[in-house]
Amino acid sequence: MSTSARRRLMRDFKRMQTDPPAGVSASPIADNVMTWYSSCAQPYCYCMAGIVLILMSRNAVIIGPADTPFEDGTFRLVMHFEEQYPNKPPGVKFVSQMFHPNVYGTGELCLDILQNRWSPTYDVAAILTSIQR
Repeated sequence: MSTSARRRLMRDFKRMQTDPPAGVSASPIADNVMTWYSSCAQPYCYCMAGIVLILMSRNAVIIGPADTPFEDGTFRLVMHFEEQYPNKPPGVKFVSQMFHPNVYGTGELCLDILQNRWSPTYDVAAILTSIQR
């Protein structure tokens, strides 16, 4: 069944293929557009290692940038997309233990565009780029 969220995620995927942001890549697994694997290079200090999307979620990997306490670190996070996407932001949570002022003890990420500044115009590329910065 095709839902608007799934259609939107397919559009997001097409954009990631045709016009990916620098240092970011993402794609769904072969048989489920709702599960994605992505990677980000050269992220900002609180973004290291993974992002994955399942059902309505994504798993990615971001590597810690040089000359920061996170250098060479690999941290995983999960982004959960619901059927209300893009009208509702994904839930983002680090799976790996993370010590950063913008990451709660539960692993949830404090990022304005994922909360009170969310806009349906944000796509997967914009989310990953914001986390990367």
